[in-house]
Amino acid sequence: MYANLAIPAHGRLDLLSLGGLVHRLDPGVVPFRKATTVDIHVSGGEFNVAANLSDCFGLRTGIASAMVDYPIGDLVSQRVRAMGVRAFYKRFTHDGVRGPNLATVYSDRGFGVRPPTVVYNRANEAAAQLVPGDFDWGAIFAEGVRWFHSGGIFASLSESTGEVILEGMRAAKAAGAVVSFDLNFRDKLWAVWGGTQKAVEVLDRIVRQTDVLVGNEEDLQKALNIPGPKPVSGGRLDPAAFLEMIDRVVARYPQLKVVATTLRDVRSTNRHLWSAVAWVGGQSHAAPIAELDVLDRVGGGDGFAAGLFYGLLEGLSPDEAVRLGWAHGALLTTFPGDTTMATLEQVRSLARGGSARIQR
Repeated sequence: MYANLAIPAHGRLDLLSLGGLVHRLDPGVVPFRKATTVDIHVSGGEFNVAANLSDCFGLRTGIASAMVDYPIGDLVSQRVRAMGVRAFYKRFTHDGVRGPNLATVYSDRGFGVRPPTVVYNRANEAAAQLVPGDFDWGAIFAEGVRWFHSGGIFASLSESTGEVILEGMRAAKAAGAVVSFDLNFRDKLWAVWGGTQKAVEVLDRIVRQTDVLVGNEEDLQKALNIPGPKPVSGGRLDPAAFLEMIDRVVARYPQLKVVATTLRDVRSTNRHLWSAVAWVGGQSHAAPIAELDVLDRVGGGDGFAAGLFYGLLEGLSPDEAVRLGWAHGALLTTFPGDTTMATLEQVRSLARGGSARIQR
């Protein structure tokens, strides 16, 4: 069904993610310059996928990451446990003043014509200090792992984190696990130590080890230097244009079995057109186009990846897998924070064409 995507039938973990953990400070629609209170969300592009698969889809997942022994670390690790994600930590000791730290992301939601804003404080970040050898991949994969996932946010943190990803990918392949990667390109993060040129060099090496690649059209263009269409503005989303782009990706990386991308046309901060497309073994699969009323857009792409991976892990058809990813990503934008609050039945209902009528 999946064009030589051989997913192990069993494993102690259905999915293991590798990436940095962050805490996001969210003042809601109030700009930070006027904020007096914030909500704290625990996040990380790679962690979000594991958390979503555990909490909504009921799979057994893990996260390999850095953890710092201080109160913020206690908060973050408690939230990881609450989402049902098993942790494999490289531990760091905080010096009481400078760190190492778990990263802080300051991100308000915007509203209407005012877009969200994101500011990072990743100074002396523990995850950026991870190096090859910090995780005992042999012991981790010996327990049985069906799927290994990482992403471009973690790759961007330092010169060593891309090498950690490659080390994990090689161990995953040796153990027979599927390897996925979400490009999640962030200009601000790559600019600190090499810019777009370095990003393309690092990510090219990583994608050559990847079976399942996820990324939106901007990710594919910037992270891999793949020509593509200009961002859509004011028009209907055109899946065909992005499938042409995926063809160019697969031509460069012929080992890829699946390439998937979300499609989003932002009409305002709170009104988006939303769809998704996947190329699976030479066949294309497109989700419907939905008009979303968005509460918090952060994490929608990770929500799509989680639903897509769930469908593939469960042996569903590619069409079903894409629709589950599309539906879960759409639902995630209706919740505050970066990780899911949806139930599997809600996801299945929307994927089947359900409405927002009250459930009695």
